[in-house]
Amino acid sequence: MALDIGIDLGSSKTVIFSSSKLVLELPSVVTVDNETWEPVYYGEKAKQTMGRTPESLTTVLPIESGAIADYDIAQMMLKHYMEKAFGDKILRPRIMATLPAGLTELQHHSLSNVVEEAGGRNITVIESPLAIAFGLGIDFSEPRGTLIVDIGAGTTDIAVISMGGIATCNSFKTASLDFDAQITRYVRKEYNIEIGPLTAEMIKIKIGTVIPHDIEVALVAKGRNVFSGLPESFEISGNEVCEAITDSVNAICNGIREVLNKTNPDLVADIINDGLYLAGGGAKLSGLKEKLEEYLKIPVHLMDDPEYAVVKGAAVALKKPELLQNVDYQLRSIKELEIE
Repeated sequence: MALDIGIDLGSSKTVIFSSSKLVLELPSVVTVDNETWEPVYYGEKAKQTMGRTPESLTTVLPIESGAIADYDIAQMMLKHYMEKAFGDKILRPRIMATLPAGLTELQHHSLSNVVEEAGGRNITVIESPLAIAFGLGIDFSEPRGTLIVDIGAGTTDIAVISMGGIATCNSFKTASLDFDAQITRYVRKEYNIEIGPLTAEMIKIKIGTVIPHDIEVALVAKGRNVFSGLPESFEISGNEVCEAITDSVNAICNGIREVLNKTNPDLVADIINDGLYLAGGGAKLSGLKEKLEEYLKIPVHLMDDPEYAVVKGAAVALKKPELLQNVDYQLRSIKELEIE
């Protein structure tokens, strides 16, 4: 029976962690009927319908930039995923749900409501950088600065953590999905070929890099010629992808610099010694660790399984509630969170 559950309801995928193991990882995508708005497909099957639906169906992304964009669809999706992960073996679990830093109280409340409607109780909502810090096992009894950078699908979170709380943070929308969009624009500009989001993501995953390679790596992809409207194949190299995503990578570098510029110098001194902890699915992009080390002149630690760092940290915090003593949250029923 699941009692402690960590949930990362992300823009790209939903991850559920329980009993020290990953129990579900599926795309945050739902295909619905246009007339009834009832879900037809969830998860991977829904993702494969993106750009391929008939007029009777629509693909919905209920989470945008880490926040709830379509409340009803998000609730139905999470309920489906909870049932898929646990069946009827779930009874009043404690749930730690995460969302990007800097969101409003209303957005926290909306996520809590979605989790409750999906079957959760005793819900806590915390910022993703805090969850990552909890998972690192940092000694929060010491006043020491830790820099966390979480590059998700819809947002990049940058936060300086000290004594179990956020000292300085910034969250912005330049993230992994932006890499995909820039690849799409590059292919259209250079090859006059339109590609879909799934093709752009495939290119990024297979040959994407932040630092140019001496030995070229390339692949053949397919799309639609923007002039003739006919199918066409093209070859794109990793170095071309590097050129395509340069602006987004530079935006992330500048975002980190701006957070450090607003951080107390003593905390920055700690960060110089300890380095930066890099998490999120976007952190796996080839060469990003080296790029950040070159730009920031500090060590960069790429976390193990960076795409699961948030949800694993949330599960750790459930087991060790004392970690939340300097955070403005506590384990409680959603009824206590009602806005008056």
